[in-house]
This record gives sequence, structure tokens and C-alpha cells, in this order.
Amino acid sequence: MILTEFEWQTLLLSLKIAGAAIIFSLPVGILTAWILARCQFIGKSLFDSIVHLPLVLPPVVLGYLLLLTMGRHGFIGEWLDKCFHLSFSFNWQGAALASAVVAFPLMVRSIRLAIESIDCRLENVARTLGAKPFRVFMTITLPLAFPGILMGIVLGFARCLGEFGATITFVSNIQGETRTLPLAMYTLLQIPDGESAALRLCIVSIILSLVALFLSEMLNRWHKKKLTGSK
Repeated sequence: MILTEFEWQTLLLSLKIAGAAIIFSLPVGILTAWILARCQFIGKSLFDSIVHLPLVLPPVVLGYLLLLTMGRHGFIGEWLDKCFHLSFSFNWQGAALASAVVAFPLMVRSIRLAIESIDCRLENVARTLGAKPFRVFMTITLPLAFPGILMGIVLGFARCLGEFGATITFVSNIQGETRTLPLAMYTLLQIPDGESAALRLCIVSIILSLVALFLSEMLNRWHKKKLTGSK
């Protein structure tokens, strides 16, 4: 199947937005997962609920909240625009922000489960031998949690590719700027004789998701072989 110029533009824009969303949210996701897995503090249940709130809120609600807070006239967005000339309104950066917010809980959940599965005694032994907490995290926790981090990246990336409601509510549906694969399919279904083009984009989305899952499984197997020392 040879893609048209419109399909290539939509596909590359979707990959760009999803990639940016994962890259910039991954460090925060790892830190959040570690806090939920290893720390005990007052209000942890509330913090956990807030982190996972995007899982249960309608995406349109998330988009509206982003519009109120990060929009050009939002109390955070207006400050960012004035101080740093950074705007998330009606551009691909805003679409990446919306995708990151929606996918964040899936990423955190996978990474958290991976960290919780690590034997705490390994970390405790490293501390008794004089390793600082940051070194313990970088040399023990992070490598052992790699499969869960990888799965979190894949799930988050796939969720970003499928994001629709928050994106169209926050940054609208602008060709070449915020029109990702789902928004392009929605647009094609609103015009006469657009079903065949929408079907082509649907096939592209399915292939893209299958490739991402296949690569994740291959990397996961490679990591397990490396840990066990098998060839």
C-alpha cells in the first residue's frame, strides 16, 4: 500500500506528537511510579487517585481542563506565554501535552508494577554497602524495572497514537499541526466519499500498533536473555 502525501503527513505528525509526549513525560512517569511503589506518606492514596484520574475521566473533560489551565488565557498557559513565550494553544506541542496527560496513568502503572516486583533486599544490601540512594536507583532499580518501563513506553505510545477527545477539545483539528491519525479519520468520515481514505488510515494505525508491540516483545526477550546470561 503506497501512502499519499496527506497520509504521510498525518502519519509523521502522529509519530512526532506521540514521540514527544512519551519522551517528555517518561522521566516524570518513572519518578511518580517510584514514589508510589517505594514511599509512604500522608495523602498517598489521594496522590495515587489524581495520577490515575485520566483513566476514568472522559477525554473531553481532560481537554477542557487543559484549555482552562494551559490555554492562552489559562492561569498557567498565560504565565508561560508571558514569561517564556511558550504556548500550547492550537499547535502540535499542545497535542503532545494532551496525549501525554491521557497516556500518563498507563505508563506509571506499568512502571510501578515493575518496581514493586523488585526484591527490596537487593536495594537494602546496596545501601548497607555504602551506595547512595540515587546510585541504588540507577544501578539496581532502573535496570531491573526495564521490562516494565519498556511496556509503559509502548502502552503510552499506543495510547498517544489513539488519542482523540482531549486533543480536539484542547488544540482543535488543524491540518498539518494537530490533525493526527484519529482526527484525520474523523474528518474523512464527515465528507462525502471519505470512507475509503479513512479505511486506509485505519489500516495504517493497526499496522503501526502491531509493529510497536512486536518490537516491545523482542526487546523484552532480549533483556531477559541478557539478565540470565543465556545465548
